[in-house]
Amino acid sequence: TIIPNPNCDKRKMKAFSSKSLLIIFAFSFITHSIQARETNSLFIRNSCSCTTYPTLCYASLVKHADFIQTNRVLLTDTALNVTLASAKSTSAFMSTLSRSRGLKPREAAAMKDCVEVLSDSLDELRRCIGEMSHLRTSNFEVTMSDVQTWVSAALTDESTCTDGFQEINAKDNIQRIVRGKIVQVAQLTSNALALINNLATSHA
Repeated sequence: TIIPNPNCDKRKMKAFSSKSLLIIFAFSFITHSIQARETNSLFIRNSCSCTTYPTLCYASLVKHADFIQTNRVLLTDTALNVTLASAKSTSAFMSTLSRSRGLKPREAAAMKDCVEVLSDSLDELRRCIGEMSHLRTSNFEVTMSDVQTWVSAALTDESTCTDGFQEINAKDNIQRIVRGKIVQVAQLTSNALALINNLATSHA
């Protein structure tokens, strides 16, 4: 007759209990993470509803939901950084395009002007991001006013680029390329400005 070892049974029970606790903990953690991600995504979607281009706003920011969470300042700062990244890419593309062969003199001149105003736009967006990093309750109104001014100026610069090509009657394909790139940046800038305005109003 084999006599059961009570100590062995206890060890098995402890091991089973530990595994059960780990499974429960892992399940709870995953559930909490999913709920948090849904909450963060909903916050971004609701915040983007105040923008002119809500679909673009949500698509450009939801990938940063874990960082933004439900923080309005982080949301605004992220929108500015996403806009800056797009503006950098567009500026580099325009700079390359301006050196392309086959451009008419007026088209090349308009392209050069576009690169210059985009450079101004980049500087203004960088200043905004720099100011936002120093945002405090004590300087909130002054900082937000400056940021609103600079983002508005950046949006004006971007519009100046597309206007320049319309005025010279550039080739359809050139206009289409330039417009497609600039419109994307301008829409992101517009959305960032709307979120900035919303942030400023929320603390009024």
